[in-house]
Amino acid sequence: MIRLENVSKTYRVRGGHHTVLDAVSLSIPAGAKIGILGANGAGKSTLVRLISGAEQPTRGRIERGLSVSWPLALSGAFQGSLTGVDNVYFICRLYGADPTRALQYVEDFAELGKFLREPVKHYSSGMQARLAFALSMVIEFDCFLIDEVITVGDARFKAKCHVELFEKRADRAMIIVSHEPGFIRDHCEAAAVLRDGRLSAVMPVDSAYAEYTAAASVP
Repeated sequence: MIRLENVSKTYRVRGGHHTVLDAVSLSIPAGAKIGILGANGAGKSTLVRLISGAEQPTRGRIERGLSVSWPLALSGAFQGSLTGVDNVYFICRLYGADPTRALQYVEDFAELGKFLREPVKHYSSGMQARLAFALSMVIEFDCFLIDEVITVGDARFKAKCHVELFEKRADRAMIIVSHEPGFIRDHCEAAAVLRDGRLSAVMPVDSAYAEYTAAASVP
């Protein structure tokens, strides 16, 4: 179980403070597939970063009874001056994974060829996303955080990502944040709506979509 209790996140801005998330509460049982609907700028990515542990809440608490991935395809954790291979080894040391097996998997899945041995700072954003996604599949998390991830590469590569994540790991919990209701409908059993820093109760996906579209029509 992952549990957020009255979690708020406030950033300092010029002239004061800006609250992105305000007293958000959410529970994710093992194996649950929960979608978070919200417009651009609603705080979806901030919520995912807090759940992953990449950022800490200003107030409230987050309990993680499940191992949680970093947001899939997020490349910000990479050390740009290191090669793709070195980043694989670094991640493996952090999570106690077998580096030899991991490197073989990443080479086969990410299809980066000789660039895997080049500094990551020379990668395109798509190449970084491929590396990040492959590494996310190497580490067997209990819960995957998905932030519009299946947008990487051509149709064939997207299909590979779909099989690895949604078919081979269908028993894992997932938190999927998106402003595309079709993506949520395809992969989630329930959803909540994030608006003005507040998160609604978790509800059936169609009900969440109706609330999302109704809120979007209000100026």
